[in-house]
Amino acid sequence: MNSGSHALMDHLPIILVPHPHVRVDKKVMGGSPHVAGSRVPVRRLWQFYRTGTEVEVLIRRFPKLGAVKIFDALAFAFDNQEVMEIDMAREEQMLAVQGEIALTAERQMALPFKSQSYDE
Repeated sequence: MNSGSHALMDHLPIILVPHPHVRVDKKVMGGSPHVAGSRVPVRRLWQFYRTGTEVEVLIRRFPKLGAVKIFDALAFAFDNQEVMEIDMAREEQMLAVQGEIALTAERQMALPFKSQSYDE
């Protein structure tokens, strides 16, 4: 990882507009903005919404959050778009690293021996 991508993993930009139902704590979910009282990252709701999912569908999909928290999380995302872009980029980096680890593990699991039949 180069120093530029490492910086993405360290911190998010300053939150311009705080919202009452969104928390950002370095000790929770790696500092990603999340809905208060849950482990639902704001970026997840934001991605669903940006790709055409209606708010009513999000409310049905996340009933424990309720409409107020979902609307507040989306408002947070609109008010802090730079934070959301960097948080989504951090997630992509994390998934890429995990994918590389999984590929390495797969390669290590493939044994170079010919399979032997035990019926012989």
